Amino acid sequence: MNVLELNHVKKTFDGKLEVLTDISLNVQKGEVVAIIGPSGSGKSTLLRCATLLTAMDSGELSYMEQKAAWNDDSGRAVYALDLKKIRSYFGLVFQNFNLFPHYSVLKNLMDAPVSVMKRDPQEVRTEAMELLKKMGLEDKADSYPCQLSGGQQQRVAIARALAMKPEILFFDEPTSALDPELTGEILKVIRQLAEEKMTMVIVTHEMSFARDVADRVIFMDGGVIVEQGDPKDVIEHPQEERTRQFLSRFADR
Repeated sequence: MNVLELNHVKKTFDGKLEVLTDISLNVQKGEVVAIIGPSGSGKSTLLRCATLLTAMDSGELSYMEQKAAWNDDSGRAVYALDLKKIRSYFGLVFQNFNLFPHYSVLKNLMDAPVSVMKRDPQEVRTEAMELLKKMGLEDKADSYPCQLSGGQQQRVAIARALAMKPEILFFDEPTSALDPELTGEILKVIRQLAEEKMTMVIVTHEMSFARDVADRVIFMDGGVIVEQGDPKDVIEHPQEERTRQFLSRFADR
């Protein structure tokens, strides 16, 4: 079953800067998809369109075979009137954590399940503590984000996304704000989620991680998908010249 389906997505900014040109992408349940490519290639815009943070100009968007957006008679994207159910299907982890600074770690995890999903606070608290334990942060429940390292904050952000029990998790460069030592912490967590068959789409510049953990790698450049396939094939034996040029920068790392 496709958890996510994007068809013929186009996005232009200011009426002239075409950022996404006819992008189509399906993600199946349990699949880990890594999206790589140079800065400005449209990777983050694609994630923002998929997570309803940015409106598409045209195209179709579905989660769990439920339509979130489609084209009207004029070929422009229109969105479903009630997107609450659609939003419950996905979680998004940003590169800069985006935690609530005035909430404790535990309250950061509990807030949305209790206030948005109207779930039982005691049940949510139990699950939140289990998630913090999974992230190695059970002793930080009463701490505030400013008291944590960047790696710890990002692990809290991942736990917060998981607390909503999404069908799919999106990561937008989850390690780009971290130094190399802390990067390993986050990659370890994502690797564990992959082993648990969590459906994920990860925009990343960590090539060896993408090769080892993803089921499929997509290379984007200039607002289009240039190449996609088995991670080892794309990263070690790219077919397209643009892919080869991009990956040559990482060859010596």
